[in-house]
Amino acid sequence: MNSFFTELGRKVYGRWLEANFSLAAFPGIARSTLEENPPSEHVDLEELIQEFLISDDQPYQSGSGFGQPELIVYDSPKFYIQLLFWLDGTTDIHQHEFSGAFHVMAGSSIHSEFAFENANSITAHFRIGDLRLTNAELLQTGSTVRISSGRRGIHSLFHLETPSVTVVIRTHSDPGTGPQFTYLPPHLAIDPTQGDSLTARRKQLLDALEQSGDPNYPELVLAMIKHLDLERGFFILQNCMGHLRDLGVWEDFWNVFLKKHGQPAASILPSLQEIIRRDGIAALRGSIEDVEHRFFLALLLNLDRREDLLGMVARKIPGDSVETILRWAGELVQVTDGGTWLLDACVPDELECVGEDQHLMILESLSYFLKESPLPASLKKLGKKNQEVLRKCFLKSSWRVLMTG
Repeated sequence: MNSFFTELGRKVYGRWLEANFSLAAFPGIARSTLEENPPSEHVDLEELIQEFLISDDQPYQSGSGFGQPELIVYDSPKFYIQLLFWLDGTTDIHQHEFSGAFHVMAGSSIHSEFAFENANSITAHFRIGDLRLTNAELLQTGSTVRISSGRRGIHSLFHLETPSVTVVIRTHSDPGTGPQFTYLPPHLAIDPTQGDSLTARRKQLLDALEQSGDPNYPELVLAMIKHLDLERGFFILQNCMGHLRDLGVWEDFWNVFLKKHGQPAASILPSLQEIIRRDGIAALRGSIEDVEHRFFLALLLNLDRREDLLGMVARKIPGDSVETILRWAGELVQVTDGGTWLLDACVPDELECVGEDQHLMILESLSYFLKESPLPASLKKLGKKNQEVLRKCFLKSSWRVLMTG
């Protein structure tokens, strides 16, 4: 058992006891205790790992799947302290049924906070509303942040290094703050623990039919969409969306869903489209090794405001942030048999420009769209029709967050 965390836990317990175990006081107590005794400065991580692996004198370990892995280093009936290792970049946008504080012990993270407004509960486990980014910051090793339970604490952490390690001091559970929703921007909140085993099995069966090339797949999915309620219909659409797009029937199936459920369903399409965008950028990031490029893709995954993204770049890279991004664009552009790609933006076939000119044109047009500057002569030659084609190309991609108009 690590002596530093044992002493840290005793300090938190004593201070919380003096506050009569007030839930409202706990996040402040957890945060201040971590700030006064930062684990990043006082704990040798390599030594802690060796001790945890060899010594049996450890607190009770939960069966939680949170963290990669989670180590409990202090436990009491009122709260506990956990170390969370992260090998993957991101955690979903989520809220908690507990409160406390977390400390970045190793690595760094993009921390984003959100508000969910105009919420409409379709069921107890499925809500439609407007998810809005309220704050974004780059947390370096040694940073400490309070955790609020319920909808006051909607946030996400995208871990930039592998592994990243966070120390969390948290209550076991705060009454009345559930469910612990996961948010799918820009409009959905779902309870990932709702336990609808029938829908889960149906999705697995559809996956088997897809992989086996069953010719009845589209007909069966369409029958489900016509029959199911809004919540379960969404989960089927989310599960089948990729294959339905490959089959060329997605728009027809979506229109059936929209006609059945009306206005509440209209807010679902942007969230499904955002899932596709995020999955694509995450897959790109997984195939890229350059540290600066991976950082930029992490920003595109997590930030939806130009000023936040440029501010993060400025904190990491000296100089003009737009020029830095344009340098990255020149390094990331790819010319393939299928066209010229810049991340998830592809020069469309209707653009009247071919070969190497496409490569140069997409970079020059990106520079124009990211800056408030006069239209360059090279783009003027393309004409207004082709200028609009390029503009729409970027607006449909992850680059839209950076465009000035």
